[in-house]
This record gives sequence, C-alpha cells and structure tokens, in this order.
Amino acid sequence: MTAVKTAAEGAALRERESAEERREQVLEAALREFAEHGYQGCSTADIARRAGISQPYIYALFPSKKELFLSVHERVTERLRSRFQEAVRGARGHEVLHRIGAVYPELISDRYVLLCQLQCYAACGDPEIRPRVAQAYRRLFDDIAAWSGAGPEEMARFFAVGMLANITTALGLPEICEPLWHEPDR
Repeated sequence: MTAVKTAAEGAALRERESAEERREQVLEAALREFAEHGYQGCSTADIARRAGISQPYIYALFPSKKELFLSVHERVTERLRSRFQEAVRGARGHEVLHRIGAVYPELISDRYVLLCQLQCYAACGDPEIRPRVAQAYRRLFDDIAAWSGAGPEEMARFFAVGMLANITTALGLPEICEPLWHEPDR
C-alpha cells in the first residue's frame, strides 16, 4: 500500500513539476510578447505559440490575459527588487544608492525586462492594472528609501535618473545617462 502511495505521489510530483515548467515557459514567452507588443498589442495566441503550447492551456495556468500580464509585471519587479537587495547587502546610507545605480544598467541591458517595465507603465490606463503596477512601484521606492535613508529630493532624483536610463537605453542612447550613474553623490 505504501509503495502505491509513494508511486502515486511521485507521479503527482512529476506532473506538478511539468506544470510548473510549462508555467515558467508561459511567463517567459509572455514577458517577451508583452515587452515587444504591449498589453493591448499581443494576444494569448502569440504567447502560446512562443511558449510552444496550446492557447487554452494558458487559461489553465492563468485566469485571464490581464492576470498573466500582471504576473509578468510582478516577476520583472521582483527580479529588480531581489537584485537590488543582493547589491545593497552590508551597505549603508548613500552607498546603497551607489550600489543600486551600479547594477541597474546591467538589469536593463536585458531588453525584454526593460521594455516590459515600460509597457507596464503604458498599460496603466487600465483601472485594474494601474493599482497593481503602482503598488509594486511604491514598494520598490519605499524599500530603496528605507535601505538608503535617502530623503524625498534625493529619492526623486535617483528615480528620475533611473527613468532617464530606461528611456535612453530603450532608444539606444545610453551615453546620455551614463555620466549621471558615476556622479560622486549618486
């Protein structure tokens, strides 16, 4: 009886791992599609094709295209946040901002991550998307403020330079922003 239960549990685990792998494939495919075409411009059929699955299977993993989009946004935000957290480990004060500033260009060099961030902001005209994107942005802002102890003006400048980096990188003009990443007070 125990062997049967163990075999059944093993089969369930393999099935779950396979579903988790497919979910991962869908999220990566969706990241690319949403980055390239935006929320409105891509379809779940395009995502399914890129992921190598059937379109109905997307809906077995995510209740809607919007939830898939928000899951991708959460994934991108968490990638940034966890990389920032790693970078600032052991740092204090202004050193926190220096370290985040040092790793950010590397993070946005992944064109899909960069464009997906921008597409998420562009999709904020949707009343269901805006609050979730705003909440994630606010959390990131508050975390960096808490980690660094930076005041409102310094935080505003820091995030403004980050947005400038997003735009100039997306446009292929990183040299416009590069000097700002290396300023002594940054």
